Amino acid sequence: MPNPTIERRLTFEADTQALAQQLASAKITGSVWLSGDLGAGKTTLTRYWLQALGHQGRVKSPTYTLVEPYEISLALKVTGEPQKDSDRIRVYHADLYRLQDPEELDFIGFEEYLDDKEALIIIEWASRAADCLPPPVMTIDMQIGQDEQQQTVRQVTISASATILAHLSMAPLAL
Repeated sequence: MPNPTIERRLTFEADTQALAQQLASAKITGSVWLSGDLGAGKTTLTRYWLQALGHQGRVKSPTYTLVEPYEISLALKVTGEPQKDSDRIRVYHADLYRLQDPEELDFIGFEEYLDDKEALIIIEWASRAADCLPPPVMTIDMQIGQDEQQQTVRQVTISASATILAHLSMAPLAL
């Protein structure tokens, strides 16, 4: 049975930031597949998501490196206290757009990221290696369109378990 979905319309960058806050509060682990056209906002959503988790540095696009790893201290963001191991989250941001052959994932040890059950693995362009990847815990599809006033909007379709979607459905989207 397929996962349920919710739809969101992102009109302003603040809407993307608010969605990222909701994603961070859901405390997701496992792989999340981001899809959509070039320029749809996948990397922007990821940057805001990492910042909402507590990352304070620059968020680099992994277009050429394939994977950018992050270890984020949750305790410092929330309490300002020194962290324990349980107060950290590992996030791997992957972009498979330039992947020529899914076997390249073996060469970079991508399976180790997927084996990390405590980590969040955000994968842009996962469709390029879908046959080599385990099913995601969530998919986020972002499409560019226009509203009635001809303003650019992003239509976002999120598919995940009802438990995860409940975290995203409760909070209003706009800041």
